[in-house]
Amino acid sequence: MRRTRFDDWPCPIARTADLVGDWWTPLVMREAFYGCRRFDEFQAALEAPRAVLAARLKRLVEEGMLERHRYLDRPPRYEYQLTAKGNDFWIVLAAMWRFGSDHLWEDGEEVPVVLRDCETGAVVTPAVVDEHTGEVVDGRRVRMSLRD
Repeated sequence: MRRTRFDDWPCPIARTADLVGDWWTPLVMREAFYGCRRFDEFQAALEAPRAVLAARLKRLVEEGMLERHRYLDRPPRYEYQLTAKGNDFWIVLAAMWRFGSDHLWEDGEEVPVVLRDCETGAVVTPAVVDEHTGEVVDGRRVRMSLRD
Protein backbone atom coordinates (compact mmCIF):
# COMPACT_ATOMS: atom_id res chain seq x y z
CA MET A 1 0.00 0.00 0.00
CA ARG A 2 1.35 3.45 -0.94
CA ARG A 3 1.35 6.06 1.77
CA THR A 4 -0.10 9.52 1.27
CA ARG A 5 2.59 12.17 0.90
CA PHE A 6 2.24 15.48 2.74
CA ASP A 7 5.57 17.05 1.79
CA ASP A 8 3.99 19.69 -0.46
CA TRP A 9 0.96 20.55 1.67
CA PRO A 10 0.70 24.20 2.76
CA CYS A 11 0.87 23.25 6.46
CA PRO A 12 3.98 22.94 8.64
CA ILE A 13 2.40 20.13 10.70
CA ALA A 14 1.60 18.09 7.57
CA ARG A 15 5.12 18.53 6.18
CA THR A 16 6.68 17.54 9.50
CA ALA A 17 4.38 14.51 9.69
CA ASP A 18 5.59 13.53 6.22
CA LEU A 19 9.18 13.61 7.46
CA VAL A 20 8.64 11.77 10.76
CA GLY A 21 5.45 9.87 10.00
CA ASP A 22 6.60 6.53 11.35
CA TRP A 23 7.56 5.43 14.85
CA TRP A 24 11.24 4.75 14.12
CA THR A 25 12.28 8.20 12.86
CA PRO A 26 11.72 10.15 16.11
CA LEU A 27 13.46 7.35 18.02
CA VAL A 28 16.47 7.45 15.67
CA MET A 29 16.64 11.22 16.20
CA ARG A 30 16.32 10.75 19.98
CA GLU A 31 19.30 8.41 19.93
CA ALA A 32 21.28 10.88 17.82
CA PHE A 33 20.68 13.49 20.55
CA TYR A 34 21.76 10.92 23.16
CA GLY A 35 25.07 10.53 21.31
CA CYS A 36 24.65 7.56 18.97
CA ARG A 37 26.74 8.06 15.85
CA ARG A 38 27.31 4.64 14.30
CA PHE A 39 24.83 2.21 12.76
CA ASP A 40 25.59 -0.49 15.32
CA GLU A 41 25.04 1.98 18.19
CA PHE A 42 21.62 2.95 16.82
CA GLN A 43 20.77 -0.71 16.26
CA ALA A 44 21.79 -1.77 19.75
CA ALA A 45 19.88 1.10 21.38
CA LEU A 46 16.69 0.65 19.35
CA GLU A 47 16.71 -3.05 18.46
CA ALA A 48 15.32 -1.96 15.11
CA PRO A 49 15.45 -4.31 12.14
CA ARG A 50 18.63 -3.51 10.17
CA ALA A 51 16.76 -2.80 6.92
CA VAL A 52 14.33 -0.44 8.67
CA LEU A 53 17.14 1.41 10.43
CA ALA A 54 19.16 1.71 7.21
CA ALA A 55 16.14 3.16 5.41
CA ARG A 56 15.45 5.68 8.20
CA LEU A 57 19.07 6.82 8.38
CA LYS A 58 19.16 7.19 4.59
CA ARG A 59 16.01 9.31 4.62
CA LEU A 60 17.29 11.50 7.48
CA VAL A 61 20.51 12.10 5.52
CA GLU A 62 18.54 12.90 2.33
CA GLU A 63 16.35 15.33 4.31
CA GLY A 64 19.39 17.11 5.77
CA MET A 65 18.69 16.07 9.37
CA LEU A 66 21.87 13.99 9.65
CA GLU A 67 25.19 14.01 7.80
CA ARG A 68 27.02 10.81 6.98
CA HIS A 69 30.82 10.74 7.41
CA ARG A 70 33.05 7.79 6.54
CA TYR A 71 35.28 6.71 9.42
CA LEU A 72 36.56 3.41 7.97
CA ASP A 73 37.41 2.53 4.37
CA ARG A 74 37.54 -1.27 4.48
CA PRO A 75 34.82 -2.20 4.97
CA PRO A 76 33.17 1.20 4.46
CA ARG A 77 31.68 2.42 7.76
CA TYR A 78 29.94 5.69 8.49
CA GLU A 79 29.05 7.93 11.40
CA TYR A 80 25.90 10.01 11.46
CA GLN A 81 25.99 13.51 12.92
CA LEU A 82 23.19 15.96 13.57
CA THR A 83 23.05 18.94 11.23
CA ALA A 84 21.72 22.39 12.17
CA LYS A 85 18.33 21.27 10.80
CA GLY A 86 18.58 18.06 12.84
CA ASN A 87 19.43 20.02 15.99
CA ASP A 88 16.33 22.16 15.41
CA PHE A 89 14.27 18.95 15.60
CA TRP A 90 14.91 18.89 19.36
CA ILE A 91 11.86 21.08 19.91
CA VAL A 92 9.66 18.39 18.32
CA LEU A 93 11.15 15.70 20.56
CA ALA A 94 10.81 17.96 23.61
CA ALA A 95 7.11 18.48 22.85
CA MET A 96 6.67 14.72 22.48
CA TRP A 97 8.56 14.22 25.75
CA ARG A 98 6.30 16.65 27.58
CA PHE A 99 3.11 15.13 26.21
CA GLY A 100 4.25 11.59 26.99
CA SER A 101 5.39 12.53 30.49
CA ASP A 102 2.13 14.32 31.24
CA HIS A 103 -0.34 11.84 29.74
CA LEU A 104 1.06 8.37 29.13
CA TRP A 105 1.70 7.14 32.66
CA GLU A 106 -0.98 6.17 35.17
CA ASP A 107 -1.89 8.71 37.87
CA GLY A 108 0.70 8.58 40.62
CA GLU A 109 3.10 6.52 38.51
CA GLU A 110 6.49 8.18 38.23
CA VAL A 111 8.01 8.68 34.77
CA PRO A 112 11.22 6.59 34.91
CA VAL A 113 13.49 9.09 33.14
CA VAL A 114 13.83 12.86 33.29
CA LEU A 115 15.62 15.55 31.30
CA ARG A 116 18.46 17.27 33.15
CA ASP A 117 20.40 20.45 32.46
CA CYS A 118 23.98 19.37 31.65
CA GLU A 119 25.54 22.21 33.66
CA THR A 120 23.33 22.37 36.75
CA GLY A 121 21.84 18.89 36.87
CA ALA A 122 18.41 20.46 37.46
CA VAL A 123 15.38 18.63 36.05
CA VAL A 124 14.08 20.36 32.92
CA THR A 125 10.39 20.37 31.97
CA PRO A 126 10.01 21.39 28.32
CA ALA A 127 7.25 23.77 27.23
CA VAL A 128 6.45 25.44 23.92
CA VAL A 129 6.92 29.18 24.31
CA ASP A 130 6.46 32.14 22.01
CA GLU A 131 9.98 33.28 21.14
CA HIS A 132 8.87 36.93 21.07
CA THR A 133 7.11 37.10 24.44
CA GLY A 134 8.52 34.10 26.31
CA GLU A 135 4.95 33.10 27.22
CA VAL A 136 3.86 29.46 27.14
CA VAL A 137 1.78 28.83 24.02
CA ASP A 138 -1.66 27.46 24.87
CA GLY A 139 -3.27 25.67 21.92
CA ARG A 140 -6.69 26.79 23.12
CA ARG A 141 -5.68 30.43 22.63
CA VAL A 142 -4.11 30.30 19.16
CA ARG A 143 -5.38 29.53 15.68
CA MET A 144 -3.62 28.86 12.41
CA SER A 145 -4.36 31.29 9.63
CA LEU A 146 -3.05 32.24 6.24
CA ARG A 147 -0.53 35.06 6.09
CA ASP A 148 -1.93 38.44 5.09
